[in-house]
Amino acid sequence: MESTELMTSTTSTTSTTRRAAVLGSPISHSLSPVLHRAAYAALGLTGWTYEPIDCDAGRLPELVRGAGPEWAGFSVTMPGKSAAAGVATRRSTRVELLGVANTLYREDGLPGWTAENTDVDGIVGALTVVGCAPRHAILLGGGGTALAAVAALAELGVAELTVAGRRSESTATAVVLAEHLGIRTRRVPILPDATAPELELTARWAAEADLVISTVPAGGADHLAAGLARVPALLDAVYHPWPTALAAAGGQGRTTVTGLDMLLHQALRQVQLMTGHEAPAVEMRRALLAATGTDLPLPLLN
Repeated sequence: MESTELMTSTTSTTSTTRRAAVLGSPISHSLSPVLHRAAYAALGLTGWTYEPIDCDAGRLPELVRGAGPEWAGFSVTMPGKSAAAGVATRRSTRVELLGVANTLYREDGLPGWTAENTDVDGIVGALTVVGCAPRHAILLGGGGTALAAVAALAELGVAELTVAGRRSESTATAVVLAEHLGIRTRRVPILPDATAPELELTARWAAEADLVISTVPAGGADHLAAGLARVPALLDAVYHPWPTALAAAGGQGRTTVTGLDMLLHQALRQVQLMTGHEAPAVEMRRALLAATGTDLPLPLLN
């Protein structure tokens, strides 16, 4: 466990005025305000506010450095995650490893900001709660979410990983990271359209794997759905529209985790870091379900 994970920000009284926000551009779609505001209400933090702020990577350092002592933390989404890591005074081991942060928070008695990547917590938590303990995983995609997935898989003890993507430069980064973390890794291409050799190869991956993680945009892996249907567990970072072709192709006994599960579990960790309180998981889950109008189960840790 990283040393920064052992410390939390201070919370004096429930009526103390404290501010937090999510930074990104565009930001209007963010569900983070729903989750954090539900947490503050459940915890009785009546003086706490959480707002969305449209902020690109170029503006983020100035905004964060100029934040007064009333600011408890920032959630950071695209395109500012690299800038968030750069502006921090302290960085967790994860942030040092990945080069990106989605969370900035204050630690007791220390100046500046501490950076964490709770995207990893989101994936670890979402898989752990459904009892998924993979040994051989397939990772589709190679962007920032894919790198967080590699770090999460390492924490979960994955031994082998197949990384499949359309852009060799992004998948190469994921492969290097996985190998650095001690995971036996191979890289294979995803072609834009289904071909007989690719579908045959996909079926061979599926015979060896116990988990598929897809970090590609909606529709990007639809042509692989049938070939990967036999894999017993799926984490699809997409949650709208739902179900994706990957999710729909799975059998009745498959374990399926969505991007909403990831979002919920990473927010639980953010709330803990920013407020110093254990996150009220049930109330946050309830608020997320209400805001999205979904009937997905979104299981929680006991």
